[in-house]
Amino acid sequence: MWMGTYPSVPSRVYSTGKLLSEHLKDNPELVGDSVCNRYGPDIPFLPKVLSFAKALPLQIHPDKDLAERLHAKNPEKFGDANHKPEIAIALSRFELFVGFKPLGQISELLRLKPLQKLLPAHEKLDDNALRKVCETLLTLSPEAVSNTITELQNISLSEFGDSENVPSLLERLSKQYSSFDNGSLVAALLMNYLVLEPGEAVCVPADGIHAWLSGDILECMARSDNVLNTGFCPRADRDDIELFTQSLTFKPHGPEESILQSKKSSIGVKGRSIEFAPPFSEFNVLAVALSPTEVEKHSVLGSPSILVVTQGSGKMTVGDGTVHEIGLGSVYFTAKDAELEFSTKTGLILYRAYATF
Repeated sequence: MWMGTYPSVPSRVYSTGKLLSEHLKDNPELVGDSVCNRYGPDIPFLPKVLSFAKALPLQIHPDKDLAERLHAKNPEKFGDANHKPEIAIALSRFELFVGFKPLGQISELLRLKPLQKLLPAHEKLDDNALRKVCETLLTLSPEAVSNTITELQNISLSEFGDSENVPSLLERLSKQYSSFDNGSLVAALLMNYLVLEPGEAVCVPADGIHAWLSGDILECMARSDNVLNTGFCPRADRDDIELFTQSLTFKPHGPEESILQSKKSSIGVKGRSIEFAPPFSEFNVLAVALSPTEVEKHSVLGSPSILVVTQGSGKMTVGDGTVHEIGLGSVYFTAKDAELEFSTKTGLILYRAYATF
């Protein structure tokens, strides 16, 4: 479920059917001068709710420079010139691959006999060598991929050291995408496997390698739909491997670096709001979790926002006194000057992404 003004899956105003993008063009005061001066009368971020039971494609989202070049060269495939850093907040148990493991952990794996050919014995593993290893794994023939997976699964578990989950992950991924998919080797051998519980979040920078494995999440990203896919998808749909690997960033480099910690937000007057603030400028995300009979009030943000209810039901009272009945799946655009109060008799969880500068 996409929310916002991105043209490929645009939101509409429920009461009129009018595109939200057109409504904002006709009423730019709803987003305010600060957003208009920088982005135009638009929403500079794109929230989504995703639900998946098998791995989504192994991918990166191009940074600003690469996005501009790809869009100029092939605007049909790369529909905008913007970068796409993103965050993902778990709504249920969320399994994912994100970023690269620490170099030491990967080095230990590359000493295993089936993988020794990936890195010459005299070469030290650094990020440049890791780039080559990643490219090699992505360009292996289907038969070589399958043989490597089989050989790894025949090795004693004790030889995997801190990466003892590799054989089970390879088995699981092979069942989903066959034993011939290069993405299985890259994800299981090189990437951090994480499990997040509801309310926990990760941050993926532009050019950051990732693949979501299972769960339900709220994503929020810069307003873009550019992506390079190289695994967990048909070979015919895969993008240029050399372009993919040359574009990679090696931050984060370890599981802890990917986690985006929340903090208590001063926007929540009653103290029941937390905030996810990624290290880029387009947006932050507020999270409100209310128990029965609890109330929260948000002071004026000064920028436009989009909120979605992910659990429970309740009421949202706007500053002018208008009351909205809200529940699971309710989505609202809120203008820059909106003052909101939330209440519930049964419990309520909602997320509110808003523009930052």
